[in-house]
Amino acid sequence: MLAGPAVYVLWLSFTVSNFGQNPQFVGWQNYAAILTDRYFWTAAWNTFIVVNAVVYIELLLAVLVALVVASLKTGRMLMFAVVLVPYGISEVVGVLSWRFLADPSIGLITNTLALIGIDFNWTLNPEAALVLITTISIWHHLPFSFVIIYAAIISVPNELYEAARVDGATKWQEFWLITAPIIVPAALLAIIFRYVFAFRMFSEVWLVTQGGPIRLTEVLGTYLYRTGFRYSDFGGAAATGWLMVLGSLLLAAIYLRAIYRSAFRDA
Repeated sequence: MLAGPAVYVLWLSFTVSNFGQNPQFVGWQNYAAILTDRYFWTAAWNTFIVVNAVVYIELLLAVLVALVVASLKTGRMLMFAVVLVPYGISEVVGVLSWRFLADPSIGLITNTLALIGIDFNWTLNPEAALVLITTISIWHHLPFSFVIIYAAIISVPNELYEAARVDGATKWQEFWLITAPIIVPAALLAIIFRYVFAFRMFSEVWLVTQGGPIRLTEVLGTYLYRTGFRYSDFGGAAATGWLMVLGSLLLAAIYLRAIYRSAFRDA
């Protein structure tokens, strides 16, 4: 079920195909056209920036929130439920809600920022638009990373903390010497999944800017969609998809190797 469509798309990436035309084999032509397209490199650069910002800021927030929730004596399950709320909201509804809040004219966020002298007109400023897109993605997917990190934190044996306190360790030393090393495999796993998910980001960009202005906020997901369904270039879209797959695999391989070495370093 997975290999069949993947192989078909790989074959399609070596053809010229659109609506009403049978695929014609053209070899590496699609890949050459994509790799010489400046819009592809703009999309690739935006993807690189946004994905790395999303993954690492989200991981940092997930660790901080998980530590706070795990330290609560009362109300822990209530806070756990509150943190999970964004994941229960439809992605489209969430993105449109953020777009309304950040509306340049009437948005609560933009008006609040304007009071302190910050002009956040993301409709004209591509950098501001990418910041908004990054924020939306982090907000929506933070619960995923939080659950993984939280599960790792509460699995740390209390005996280790008790022994550290007897030796006079501070809270920071407890985290750095006990908690952090134990949650590293979970953090690497969260990074892998979020890299793969964020790499194919689409809804946040398409519903906020559609890649504009003048395609300056385009990412690889919207580039693929525009190539395939706006320009009816199925071969080019398939080639873009496979380049995205290869990029995801390369990123995942780095962290999978780190997980393997962490899991079997004492074997």
